[in-house]
Amino acid sequence: MYSLQNKIVAITGASSGIGQALAIEAMHRGAKIAVCARNIEKLKQAIGVDDPEKVLYIQADVSKEADCELFINAAINKWLRIDVLINNAGISMRALFEDADLSVIRELMDINFWGTVYCTKYAVKSIRENKGTVVGVSSIAGYRGLPARTGYSASKFAMQGFMEALRTELLSTGANVMWVSPGFTASNIRNVARSADGSAQAETPLDESKLMTAEECAKIICDSIQKRKRTVIMTGQGKLTVLINKLFPRLADKLVFNHFLTEPNSPLQKYKAS
Repeated sequence: MYSLQNKIVAITGASSGIGQALAIEAMHRGAKIAVCARNIEKLKQAIGVDDPEKVLYIQADVSKEADCELFINAAINKWLRIDVLINNAGISMRALFEDADLSVIRELMDINFWGTVYCTKYAVKSIRENKGTVVGVSSIAGYRGLPARTGYSASKFAMQGFMEALRTELLSTGANVMWVSPGFTASNIRNVARSADGSAQAETPLDESKLMTAEECAKIICDSIQKRKRTVIMTGQGKLTVLINKLFPRLADKLVFNHFLTEPNSPLQKYKAS
Protein backbone atom coordinates (compact mmCIF):
# COMPACT_ATOMS: atom_id res chain seq x y z
CA MET A 1 0.00 0.00 0.00
CA TYR A 2 1.17 3.52 -0.83
CA SER A 3 2.59 5.24 2.25
CA LEU A 4 2.47 8.92 3.17
CA GLN A 5 5.63 8.58 5.27
CA ASN A 6 8.10 11.27 4.16
CA LYS A 7 5.86 12.25 1.25
CA ILE A 8 5.37 15.91 0.31
CA VAL A 9 1.65 16.71 0.49
CA ALA A 10 0.27 20.05 -0.70
CA ILE A 11 -3.19 21.01 0.57
CA THR A 12 -5.26 24.04 -0.41
CA GLY A 13 -7.80 25.69 1.86
CA ALA A 14 -6.21 24.31 5.02
CA SER A 15 -7.21 26.97 7.55
CA SER A 16 -10.40 25.21 8.66
CA GLY A 17 -12.70 22.23 8.20
CA ILE A 18 -11.65 19.31 6.02
CA GLY A 19 -8.46 21.06 4.84
CA GLN A 20 -7.25 21.64 8.38
CA ALA A 21 -8.07 18.04 9.34
CA LEU A 22 -6.30 16.72 6.22
CA ALA A 23 -3.14 18.63 7.08
CA ILE A 24 -3.05 17.27 10.62
CA GLU A 25 -3.89 13.71 9.51
CA ALA A 26 -1.19 13.76 6.81
CA MET A 27 1.40 14.86 9.36
CA HIS A 28 0.29 12.10 11.72
CA ARG A 29 1.03 9.66 8.89
CA GLY A 30 4.55 11.01 8.49
CA ALA A 31 4.08 13.45 5.61
CA LYS A 32 5.62 16.88 5.24
CA ILE A 33 2.98 19.37 4.25
CA ALA A 34 2.67 22.58 2.26
CA VAL A 35 -0.57 24.37 3.12
CA CYS A 36 -2.21 27.52 1.83
CA ALA A 37 -5.15 29.76 2.62
CA ARG A 38 -6.11 33.37 2.08
CA ASN A 39 -5.58 34.25 5.76
CA ILE A 40 -2.03 33.26 6.72
CA GLU A 41 -2.42 33.94 10.45
CA LYS A 42 -5.57 31.84 10.66
CA LEU A 43 -3.78 29.11 8.71
CA LYS A 44 -0.82 29.00 11.09
CA GLN A 45 -3.14 28.96 14.09
CA ALA A 46 -5.22 26.15 12.59
CA ILE A 47 -2.24 23.85 11.94
CA GLY A 48 -0.37 24.87 15.08
CA VAL A 49 3.05 23.48 14.10
CA ASP A 50 6.08 25.78 14.04
CA ASP A 51 8.58 23.49 12.34
CA PRO A 52 9.79 24.58 8.88
CA GLU A 53 11.10 21.08 8.21
CA LYS A 54 7.58 19.69 8.44
CA VAL A 55 5.25 22.53 7.41
CA LEU A 56 5.37 25.24 4.76
CA TYR A 57 2.78 28.00 5.13
CA ILE A 58 1.85 30.07 2.08
CA GLN A 59 -0.76 32.80 1.76
CA ALA A 60 -2.67 32.17 -1.45
CA ASP A 61 -6.04 32.77 -3.06
CA VAL A 62 -6.59 29.78 -5.35
CA SER A 63 -8.85 31.79 -7.65
CA LYS A 64 -5.67 33.59 -8.79
CA GLU A 65 -3.34 31.65 -11.07
CA ALA A 66 -0.25 33.53 -9.85
CA ASP A 67 -1.00 32.59 -6.23
CA CYS A 68 -1.38 28.92 -7.17
CA GLU A 69 1.90 28.98 -9.09
CA LEU A 70 3.61 30.60 -6.09
CA PHE A 71 2.22 27.99 -3.69
CA ILE A 72 3.19 24.96 -5.76
CA ASN A 73 6.62 26.32 -6.72
CA ALA A 74 7.38 27.19 -3.10
CA ALA A 75 6.81 23.56 -2.08
CA ILE A 76 8.88 22.22 -4.97
CA ASN A 77 11.69 24.69 -4.28
CA LYS A 78 11.76 23.66 -0.62
CA TRP A 79 11.52 19.89 -0.96
CA LEU A 80 12.34 19.42 -4.67
CA ARG A 81 9.06 17.64 -5.34
CA ILE A 82 5.35 17.25 -4.59
CA ASP A 83 4.02 13.74 -4.16
CA VAL A 84 0.37 14.46 -3.39
CA LEU A 85 -1.78 17.49 -4.20
CA ILE A 86 -5.12 17.75 -2.42
CA ASN A 87 -7.34 20.37 -4.07
CA ASN A 88 -9.58 21.07 -1.11
CA ALA A 89 -10.26 24.83 -1.20
CA GLY A 90 -13.86 25.57 -2.04
CA ILE A 91 -16.98 27.57 -1.31
CA SER A 92 -20.69 26.81 -1.68
CA MET A 93 -23.87 28.81 -2.25
CA ARG A 94 -27.58 28.73 -1.41
CA ALA A 95 -29.78 30.82 -3.68
CA LEU A 96 -32.15 30.29 -6.57
CA PHE A 97 -30.44 30.79 -9.92
CA GLU A 98 -32.90 33.47 -11.04
CA ASP A 99 -32.16 35.45 -7.87
CA ALA A 100 -28.39 34.94 -7.79
CA ASP A 101 -26.00 37.56 -9.09
CA LEU A 102 -23.84 36.04 -11.83
CA SER A 103 -20.76 37.12 -9.90
CA VAL A 104 -21.66 34.41 -7.36
CA ILE A 105 -21.55 31.70 -10.03
CA ARG A 106 -18.29 33.12 -11.37
CA GLU A 107 -16.67 33.15 -7.91
CA LEU A 108 -17.57 29.51 -7.30
CA MET A 109 -16.12 28.49 -10.66
CA ASP A 110 -12.97 30.54 -10.02
CA ILE A 111 -12.31 28.90 -6.65
CA ASN A 112 -13.72 25.39 -6.95
CA PHE A 113 -12.85 24.64 -10.58
CA TRP A 114 -10.11 27.02 -11.69
CA GLY A 115 -8.32 26.76 -8.34
CA THR A 116 -8.07 23.01 -8.92
CA VAL A 117 -6.89 23.49 -12.51
CA TYR A 118 -4.28 26.10 -11.59
CA CYS A 119 -2.70 24.15 -8.74
CA THR A 120 -2.77 20.89 -10.68
CA LYS A 121 -1.16 22.54 -13.71
CA TYR A 122 1.92 23.56 -11.74
CA ALA A 123 2.16 20.33 -9.70
CA VAL A 124 1.34 17.65 -12.29
CA LYS A 125 4.85 17.22 -13.71
CA SER A 126 6.33 16.53 -10.26
CA ILE A 127 3.45 14.25 -9.33
CA ARG A 128 3.82 12.31 -12.57
CA GLU A 129 7.57 11.93 -12.11
CA ASN A 130 7.09 10.70 -8.55
CA LYS A 131 4.08 8.51 -9.34
CA GLY A 132 2.04 10.45 -6.82
CA THR A 133 -1.62 11.45 -6.60
CA VAL A 134 -3.81 14.41 -7.51
CA VAL A 135 -6.93 14.63 -5.34
CA GLY A 136 -10.04 16.71 -5.86
CA VAL A 137 -12.39 17.19 -2.92
CA SER A 138 -15.70 17.17 -4.75
CA SER A 139 -19.28 16.50 -3.67
CA ILE A 140 -22.41 14.58 -4.54
CA ALA A 141 -23.19 17.88 -6.30
CA GLY A 142 -20.60 16.77 -8.85
CA TYR A 143 -22.78 13.77 -9.75
CA ARG A 144 -26.25 15.22 -9.25
CA GLY A 145 -27.23 18.88 -9.67
CA LEU A 146 -28.64 20.31 -6.45
CA PRO A 147 -31.33 23.01 -6.42
CA ALA A 148 -30.38 26.43 -5.08
CA ARG A 149 -26.76 25.38 -5.60
CA THR A 150 -26.41 25.76 -9.36
CA GLY A 151 -22.97 27.38 -9.25
CA TYR A 152 -21.68 24.86 -6.74
CA SER A 153 -22.97 21.91 -8.77
CA ALA A 154 -21.53 23.35 -11.99
CA SER A 155 -18.11 23.81 -10.40
CA LYS A 156 -18.03 20.26 -9.04
CA PHE A 157 -19.25 18.72 -12.31
CA ALA A 158 -16.46 20.66 -14.04
CA MET A 159 -13.89 19.49 -11.49
CA GLN A 160 -14.85 15.85 -11.91
CA GLY A 161 -14.77 16.08 -15.71
CA PHE A 162 -11.31 17.63 -15.53
CA MET A 163 -10.12 14.98 -13.10
CA GLU A 164 -11.49 12.12 -15.19
CA ALA A 165 -9.82 13.42 -18.35
CA LEU A 166 -6.51 13.96 -16.52
CA ARG A 167 -6.69 10.52 -14.95
CA THR A 168 -7.06 8.99 -18.40
CA GLU A 169 -4.15 11.04 -19.78
CA LEU A 170 -1.89 9.81 -16.97
CA LEU A 171 -3.13 6.21 -17.02
CA SER A 172 0.16 4.70 -18.18
CA THR A 173 2.46 6.87 -16.04
CA GLY A 174 1.90 5.38 -12.59
CA ALA A 175 0.42 8.61 -11.26
CA ASN A 176 -3.06 8.48 -9.72
CA VAL A 177 -5.95 10.92 -9.99
CA MET A 178 -8.90 10.60 -7.64
CA TRP A 179 -11.87 12.61 -6.50
CA VAL A 180 -13.74 12.21 -3.25
CA SER A 181 -17.30 13.14 -2.38
CA PRO A 182 -17.85 13.70 1.34
CA GLY A 183 -21.38 13.75 2.66
CA PHE A 184 -22.57 16.68 4.71
CA THR A 185 -19.55 17.36 6.92
CA ALA A 186 -19.28 19.57 9.97
CA SER A 187 -17.19 22.45 8.62
CA ASN A 188 -17.25 26.16 7.94
CA ILE A 189 -18.20 25.86 4.26
CA ARG A 190 -21.93 26.38 4.76
CA ASN A 191 -21.41 29.33 7.11
CA VAL A 192 -19.46 31.14 4.39
CA ALA A 193 -21.65 29.86 1.53
CA ARG A 194 -22.73 32.65 -0.77
CA SER A 195 -26.21 34.10 -0.75
CA ALA A 196 -27.88 35.54 -3.84
CA ASP A 197 -25.98 38.83 -3.57
CA GLY A 198 -22.61 37.19 -2.84
CA SER A 199 -22.62 37.85 0.90
CA ALA A 200 -21.82 35.02 3.31
CA GLN A 201 -24.84 33.19 4.74
CA ALA A 202 -23.33 33.32 8.25
CA GLU A 203 -25.51 30.38 9.25
CA THR A 204 -26.01 26.76 8.29
CA PRO A 205 -29.36 25.11 7.51
CA LEU A 206 -28.10 21.80 8.93
CA ASP A 207 -27.68 20.37 12.41
CA GLU A 208 -23.87 20.20 12.50
CA SER A 209 -23.90 17.87 15.52
CA LYS A 210 -25.36 15.08 13.36
CA LEU A 211 -22.84 15.37 10.54
CA MET A 212 -19.60 13.53 9.78
CA THR A 213 -16.68 15.28 11.44
CA ALA A 214 -13.90 16.81 9.39
CA GLU A 215 -11.47 14.45 11.15
CA GLU A 216 -13.43 11.37 10.04
CA CYS A 217 -13.55 12.72 6.51
CA ALA A 218 -9.79 13.38 6.48
CA LYS A 219 -9.01 9.83 7.60
CA ILE A 220 -11.15 8.39 4.79
CA ILE A 221 -9.40 10.61 2.24
CA CYS A 222 -5.91 9.71 3.46
CA ASP A 223 -6.82 6.00 3.53
CA SER A 224 -8.08 6.34 -0.05
CA ILE A 225 -4.87 8.06 -1.18
CA GLN A 226 -2.86 5.20 0.29
CA LYS A 227 -5.12 2.64 -1.42
CA ARG A 228 -4.83 4.53 -4.73
CA LYS A 229 -8.59 4.75 -5.12
CA ARG A 230 -10.22 6.26 -8.20
CA THR A 231 -13.37 7.70 -6.64
CA VAL A 232 -14.83 7.70 -3.14
CA ILE A 233 -18.43 8.45 -2.17
CA MET A 234 -18.39 8.53 1.60
CA THR A 235 -21.98 8.06 2.72
CA GLY A 236 -24.80 5.63 2.07
CA GLN A 237 -27.10 8.53 1.27
CA GLY A 238 -24.62 9.78 -1.31
CA LYS A 239 -24.23 6.38 -2.95
CA LEU A 240 -28.01 5.94 -3.08
CA THR A 241 -28.46 9.40 -4.60
CA VAL A 242 -25.95 8.68 -7.36
CA LEU A 243 -27.53 5.29 -8.08
CA ILE A 244 -31.11 6.60 -8.21
CA ASN A 245 -30.04 9.52 -10.36
CA LYS A 246 -28.41 7.13 -12.83
CA LEU A 247 -31.27 4.63 -13.01
CA PHE A 248 -34.34 6.77 -12.31
CA PRO A 249 -33.48 10.41 -13.10
CA ARG A 250 -37.10 11.68 -13.02
CA LEU A 251 -37.59 10.18 -9.58
CA ALA A 252 -34.30 11.70 -8.48
CA ASP A 253 -35.53 15.15 -9.54
CA LYS A 254 -38.54 14.85 -7.24
CA LEU A 255 -36.65 13.33 -4.33
CA VAL A 256 -33.89 15.92 -4.44
CA PHE A 257 -36.37 18.80 -4.77
CA ASN A 258 -38.39 17.57 -1.80
CA HIS A 259 -35.28 16.98 0.30
CA PHE A 260 -33.99 20.52 -0.14
CA LEU A 261 -37.48 21.98 0.17
CA THR A 262 -37.49 20.86 3.81
CA GLU A 263 -34.35 22.83 4.70
CA PRO A 264 -34.92 25.68 7.14
CA ASN A 265 -35.63 28.86 5.14
CA SER A 266 -35.31 26.92 1.88
CA PRO A 267 -35.17 29.17 -1.20
CA LEU A 268 -37.32 26.54 -2.94
CA GLN A 269 -40.33 27.70 -0.92
CA LYS A 270 -40.64 30.49 -3.47
CA TYR A 271 -41.48 27.96 -6.18
CA LYS A 272 -43.50 25.66 -3.96
CA ALA A 273 -45.79 28.52 -3.04
CA SER A 274 -46.35 29.42 -6.67
